[in-house]
Amino acid sequence: MKEKFLLILLSSLVLIILIPFCYSLVTNCETTSSAYHRSPEPISSPPQLFGHLLEEIEKEELITLITVGDVMLGRSVNAKMRSLNDFTYPFLKTAEFLRSADLTFINLESPFYDDCPITNTGMILCADPRAIEGLILAGIDLANLANNHIRNYGQEGLNLTKSLLQDNFLTPLGPEQNLIIKKIKGTKFGFLGFDLTSGYQEEKVVEAIKKNKPQVDLLIVSFHWGIEYAQEPASWQIELAHQVIEAGADLILGHHPHVIQKVEDYHGSKIVYSLGNFVFDQPWSEETKKGLVGIFTFQDKKLIKSEFKETYIHNYSQPDFVD
Repeated sequence: MKEKFLLILLSSLVLIILIPFCYSLVTNCETTSSAYHRSPEPISSPPQLFGHLLEEIEKEELITLITVGDVMLGRSVNAKMRSLNDFTYPFLKTAEFLRSADLTFINLESPFYDDCPITNTGMILCADPRAIEGLILAGIDLANLANNHIRNYGQEGLNLTKSLLQDNFLTPLGPEQNLIIKKIKGTKFGFLGFDLTSGYQEEKVVEAIKKNKPQVDLLIVSFHWGIEYAQEPASWQIELAHQVIEAGADLILGHHPHVIQKVEDYHGSKIVYSLGNFVFDQPWSEETKKGLVGIFTFQDKKLIKSEFKETYIHNYSQPDFVD
């Protein structure tokens, strides 16, 4: 796409130089014969032509968003990285693909904490701050923090997580329900994150969608929701997802069940009920070692294509693509 842009841009510059010259030749060489004489057709000025070309280039450009499910860099994942002294290890087999997108989105399930203990057990999650190296390698742009583990180490852990992300040019989404806007190739993408694992008010969720959609071209909603290890979404999730799409959302990304759930097309928008695990230490079942990577393509401020690649987690910590 960049090569195409440069080619069109170069061609437009040549046209800008040649059109006035050619126009001058034509008008100066017009025959005086009335049989052949006619007034020249109006020709767009170079600035007008250049502006039209840029509009066409922008309209044609594709924008890609890559999304993954739960990324948990604590517990056995943390222990593995520490033992190897390699904090990029979980992303080594997927980083090149992840960073190829215009935007890459994850759900970050573990806060960073300076004194994060090395352990293989427990439900209080944290990650060594050096694990930010993996997110950088993978080209992560946005990390959803609206989930049920991000405050496992209190406000101190949350503050460190936010500052570490921002210091390395990654944008945290949540845990507050604040709209994050990313402008890519002339299109304004809005992101909202909700943690629904401890209850929610349906009216407030829908109202947040209606309030924020007018500020952006495309609105993407991240839901941390559902029943862990359930193969299908609950009826309330389906109902809420439909209401959110009707309120203006263009794409819903779900996580928390730790297994892959169905993908639904609804009113021209896409609902991914659960992307499953991406980096996680749940080797006790095949389903918890699987995840989906969503590749969403946008053009002219519309979602035009959705693809999915399946991943499988090895060594308690490292996903790789399934052939």
